[in-house]
Amino acid sequence: MDVALDNGVQGIRAQCGGGCTCSTCHCYLDEEWFAQSGAMHPDECDILEYVPERRATSRLSCQIFLSEELNGIRVHTLNETE
Repeated sequence: MDVALDNGVQGIRAQCGGGCTCSTCHCYLDEEWFAQSGAMHPDECDILEYVPERRATSRLSCQIFLSEELNGIRVHTLNETE
C-alpha cells in the first residue's frame, strides 16, 4: 500500500492509513502471487466480505508485506482490470 501511495497508483486510496479498517486499498494479485502473499488476517477476510468487486485473488494492499520472496509481484487495481 505504501509503495502504491508513494507512486500515485490509481485505485489505491488507503483512507485508513494501513490500519486494515477499510477497503480503499483493495487490489487483485495474479494467482501465483496470491499463493505467495501470505495468509490473510481474519480482519482482512472480514473486510473483503463487503467488497462488491471481490475476486478469488483479492487482497488489501496494506496487508501485503513486501519481502525478497515477493520480488516481481504483480498487483492490479479495479481501474486497470475493468
